[in-house]
Amino acid sequence: MIGILLVGLFIILMFLGIPIAFVIGIVALLGILNVPYIPEVTVPVKMLNGLDSFVLLAVPLFILAANLMNSGQISQKLIDLALAIVGHIRGGLAHANILVSMLFAGVSGAAQADTAGVGKILIPNMKKQGYDTETAVGITAASSTIGVIIPPSIPMIIFAGLTNVSVGALFLVGIIPGILVGLGMMVLVYILARKRGNPTYQKASMKNFMKQFIGTIPALMTPVILIGGIITGIFTATEAAAFASLYTVIIGLFYYKTLKIKDFPKILVDTLTLSSLSLFALAAANALGELMSYYQLSLWAEQFFANNIDSKWVFLLIIIAFFLFIGTFMDAIPAMILFIPVILPVAIGFEIDPILLGIVTIMTLAVGLVTPPYGLCLLLAAKIGKLPVERSLGAVMPYIAIVLVVLLVVAFIPDVAFYLPKVINPNLF
Repeated sequence: MIGILLVGLFIILMFLGIPIAFVIGIVALLGILNVPYIPEVTVPVKMLNGLDSFVLLAVPLFILAANLMNSGQISQKLIDLALAIVGHIRGGLAHANILVSMLFAGVSGAAQADTAGVGKILIPNMKKQGYDTETAVGITAASSTIGVIIPPSIPMIIFAGLTNVSVGALFLVGIIPGILVGLGMMVLVYILARKRGNPTYQKASMKNFMKQFIGTIPALMTPVILIGGIITGIFTATEAAAFASLYTVIIGLFYYKTLKIKDFPKILVDTLTLSSLSLFALAAANALGELMSYYQLSLWAEQFFANNIDSKWVFLLIIIAFFLFIGTFMDAIPAMILFIPVILPVAIGFEIDPILLGIVTIMTLAVGLVTPPYGLCLLLAAKIGKLPVERSLGAVMPYIAIVLVVLLVVAFIPDVAFYLPKVINPNLF
């Protein structure tokens, strides 16, 4: 009965609009207070222990790197390069929007930073070029989801910490799915652009292209150094995040000279604000995990699937449907903290590789970034475009379909995602 009441309380608090981190903390506290065998001090202790992880230091550091890029106008350099590459194709600015999200993803690991940094520049420009606001907002929000699929990725770091799988292996597995999502979106943009008569840019000359490319080489080297360093064991994900932040400071101050010392207080405040939201939710979810362990939810889940499901493909479909639902009102980090420990033993029982479970989970939860009521990337893009969220949702739906198609391909044909990692470093698997 207590369990049912706690679930009901969780749902009610969510519908009241209370932030998910506080909802999780409240339910964990009230639940543990009603368990005589667990002392009350367990809640703060578990919250503190949940953050006592070297891997989790990567979260604020990657967010810091993304904020430094945006403040140092490195995002604009990437946009200029993207336009030089795809601007001449029908719907060129929309193509550039998607391509720059793919480039930005290789540095930041945070979809929200992509939406904010790229959206502030491209949404107004797309509107000036004749794109309707819905299209500008929809493409910006949807392409931002690539930020958590192409490495480095903060959710991948969290998943690796929860399951003890290789961060480098997860990073490599995300490359092909992320590229496929981006290319699929660009195909859709081309089809719609031809139908709507969206404008193109004049094809960049080789001289102009080389100028833009050379100017962005320092920024483009960031993901190469990060991912290469992690998969070769030169440094850990956390050390890579620290390097990314330091490297971005150096090129912003001394190469591009667009980053100013006076910008640092605001950058740090923004970083701490965004990091604290994710990390507090993670800490609260760790406390709730203790309560879930008391009620033996993992054992219950194993028994349920063992008695009712006899196919790993059906299990994967159920997991995708479940996380699509959860992602509509919960961020990826607390969702994984709460549910991955429950479903991981079941997945292993079905002989599903934990790394495959990781990429499927992360891609599914990425959809939640553009689906209300949570839909943080959609909310940010809609705010930049001054568009009601309900109108934005209609524009983003075709792009969500692209993500889902690639997700199903990855889930049911794992060799698509695992091909590149096994070629580059088979020892990771």
